[in-house]
Amino acid sequence: MKWKKTFWGFLILLALLVGDQVTKYLAVIHLKDADALLLIPGVFELRYLENYGAAFGVLQNQRILLLMVTAGVLMVVCFFYWKIPLSKRYFPMRCVVVFIAAGAVGNMIDRLFYGYVIDFFYFSLIDFPIFNVADCYVVVAAFFAAILVGFYYKEEELTFWKREKNNIG
Repeated sequence: MKWKKTFWGFLILLALLVGDQVTKYLAVIHLKDADALLLIPGVFELRYLENYGAAFGVLQNQRILLLMVTAGVLMVVCFFYWKIPLSKRYFPMRCVVVFIAAGAVGNMIDRLFYGYVIDFFYFSLIDFPIFNVADCYVVVAAFFAAILVGFYYKEEELTFWKREKNNIG
């Protein structure tokens, strides 16, 4: 049963990766070397950017370090996913972990193949850093993880990753 849930999680991760990579491909085709595409003038636009760093442009040109950190994060995420109980109660947590992994892998693919991450969403109204679909996966998943940990699960329901045998759920 655990392998079946893991298989479905992997398939969803692949679908999310396809979504991320297709949008980045479209950004390269339609936005690279072009003027920004104003969707809501003064508020939101699509603007091509090659980001050689991490979030908010930190760690510029630290490709190897960023790849190693991402690989480490993915190992922790996979371990955590495997430890999550199979009951329906933990389905939201499994979804959160899959979205975080998809975001990490999506940007890792860019760093491996191009040496940079392709970004293209830009909120000009607040001059927010340019980002992409993979970044959205991570941010939205982190938000829901905070909600789940803070309000949905009881403290004792979150000790599953420490145990050898799961008796919860």
